[in-house]
Amino acid sequence: MSKTWPDNIARKAVLGFKPYSARGGATNALHLDANESPWAPPPVTQTGGFNRYPEQQPAALIARLADLYGVKPAQIMAGRGADEAIEVLLRTFCEAGQDSILTCPPTFGYFETCAAIQGAQTLLAPLRADFSYDGDLIAAEIRSAGRGLKIVFLCSPNNPTGHVIEPNIVTDLCQEFPEILIVIDEAYAEFSSADSFACQINQYPNLVVLRTLSKAYSLAGARMGVAIADPRVINLMLKVLPPYPIARPVEQAVMAALTPAAMPVHEARLKLWKSERTRMAKALSASSYVTKIYPSEANFLLLDIVEDEALLRALGKYQVKIRDFRQTLPGKMRVSIGSPQENDIALSAFGVEVKVVRPARTAEAHRKTKETDIAVRVNLDDAAGTKIDTGIGFYDHMLEALAKHGGFGLVLSCQGDLEIDAHHTIEDCALALGTALSRALGDKAGAGRFGFTMPLLKPLLMPMDETQAQVAIDLSGRPSMTFKGAFPTDHAGDFPAEMCPHFFESLSQTLGASIQIDVEGDNTHHMIEACFKGVGRALAPAFKREGTDIASTKGVL
Repeated sequence: MSKTWPDNIARKAVLGFKPYSARGGATNALHLDANESPWAPPPVTQTGGFNRYPEQQPAALIARLADLYGVKPAQIMAGRGADEAIEVLLRTFCEAGQDSILTCPPTFGYFETCAAIQGAQTLLAPLRADFSYDGDLIAAEIRSAGRGLKIVFLCSPNNPTGHVIEPNIVTDLCQEFPEILIVIDEAYAEFSSADSFACQINQYPNLVVLRTLSKAYSLAGARMGVAIADPRVINLMLKVLPPYPIARPVEQAVMAALTPAAMPVHEARLKLWKSERTRMAKALSASSYVTKIYPSEANFLLLDIVEDEALLRALGKYQVKIRDFRQTLPGKMRVSIGSPQENDIALSAFGVEVKVVRPARTAEAHRKTKETDIAVRVNLDDAAGTKIDTGIGFYDHMLEALAKHGGFGLVLSCQGDLEIDAHHTIEDCALALGTALSRALGDKAGAGRFGFTMPLLKPLLMPMDETQAQVAIDLSGRPSMTFKGAFPTDHAGDFPAEMCPHFFESLSQTLGASIQIDVEGDNTHHMIEACFKGVGRALAPAFKREGTDIASTKGVL
């Protein structure tokens, strides 16, 4: 690699021009420098927001993205999806009518589209028949292309095949061709077991990794993606990037979706997504329209199809859209992996008999205030996968006990102002949890409603060593809480005893439940634990779903 790299491979026009001079983000100064409106647009009431131009690369956003991908902020360029990163790479490094790129079809078609727009030629090193990358062929094509080849675009997991590239192919190319940019599009990396190549950028300066928030982080409509590269490459790309590529609402949406509290929920979704990919691959093998299902480490499956027109009619009947690749890949179509309910509809369209089961009662709730940032995901029909982190050890233990004895799955993460005290964290987690449980219950069709032992109709008794708690619950939709009991000490670990009744009061408000607790004992730890376990045991029959009747003479709860 030459001492002048990457300037020596960048377009001369990029090296010579000064980027458009923009102010950047708004500060606390009186800004009369960018011809902006001094008023916020209705119905927004705060100035200094949408009426002010954003930074080209908002510092807090770049820092969060760097943490997300395990790199340094100087190695990140954020833009409108990974698509913009592809465009900027072409505009930065490829002279129109002179330079070229190399791709490995079948692959993401936008690589070639961007090259054509820039006036660059696209050279091809096709995948093998089994859709694996041919490293020897790629290297041979690079050697024969000469100095005009500036960028090699590789995709892993590959779109539309779902295959990943062998790591040694990438590292070998980086070593043998240090002047050429080796770009790895990792749009589907979160769905793969393969390691990201981003961790190798320090070792290989000519390696560029593209990532997107459109897939795994549910932000396709927000348009946010990044290029991760050596800071020298990033600095050149920033000269070409427009001055305001990231709209302020997009910045806010991304920051909200990537809070620490939200990450366990993303993790739970990915786990479900991957299990659904496995289920779909197995189920589609029974379809008369499908002759082959290709292995995939992405959120889609590539299929070999027969009777394609009949399949398209069946899909149309069910209003299911899949991707048709027959023009470029004869006989092939691609189906994305959706939610379990969406996948069942797709399977029916493919003629696969689907066992009719009621969908799992899952729901999420997010609560963000100046005091707490909380994300909750519950599954009333599957107790697996419980993961709790509130920053209060004893509280985590109590919530885990509540979910365990209530028979529901719970993912809950909270970033709270514990430097003040535990009050806001405990209260707001209870409010968010009640909201999620209420959403999961829906119209409560088939739910038991009442939480006490049947058929004696006595309140549930929960013993805990010398302690006994008596609990009764009614999911009536009318919040109410009564608590009888006096704690001998003011804390159990780092959990204030006074927050025990307040937790259940807050839970009742958003769950819409009548909760009655009467506890006696000599040990504060045991008394609080008996309350949480007792409420969990009472919730279990109240949540249990049998039939479709609503347990009310009114017909609604």
